[in-house]
Amino acid sequence: MAVQIASYSGRELRRWIPEVARLRIEVFRDYPYLYDGDLTYEETYLQRYIECPRAVVVIAHDGATVVGASTALPLADEMDAFRTPFAQAGYPVESVFYLAESVLDFRYRGRGLGVRFFREREAHARALGGMEWATFCAVRRAEDHPAKPMSYQSLDCFWGRRGYAPVLGLTAQLAWREIGEEDETEKTLDFWIKRL
Repeated sequence: MAVQIASYSGRELRRWIPEVARLRIEVFRDYPYLYDGDLTYEETYLQRYIECPRAVVVIAHDGATVVGASTALPLADEMDAFRTPFAQAGYPVESVFYLAESVLDFRYRGRGLGVRFFREREAHARALGGMEWATFCAVRRAEDHPAKPMSYQSLDCFWGRRGYAPVLGLTAQLAWREIGEEDETEKTLDFWIKRL
């Protein structure tokens, strides 16, 4: 059976929250995020997409199994950690659409699903109207990070082919607990941006 892609907003998202939460923990555990996730926290975090009427979650299904998910919402509806850097840099926050996170089961990579995630979220932004920019951010890691696998491939070229470019100095600070840590530590995330 072919993988199906569908976009969900509002209450129609409720049924997918546990599966998306599970997948987020699984995928973000890998480098470069090394996230030591918690299912209860993830399910609570994902409620924001149900509660925001302008948000979208694009889900990849293989039969009844969720194999990928991609979240997005207007930056004006996001937390301060992401809004503030744009406001300080002079961007009109109400005109920026934030592509929050994408997760995809490793067995389904290389099939064009990541491209579809970008395409669907950008289409949602355009349908909302008034969105001039699309952006996302990625965690910054040292080239010689001890947890970096030999096989790791950066997504920089993939993002560049989608029309995104990093903006020097435009960063967010966000804390989470990494594998092996007792407490959350703050990480730097670099923003990439594209004019819609």
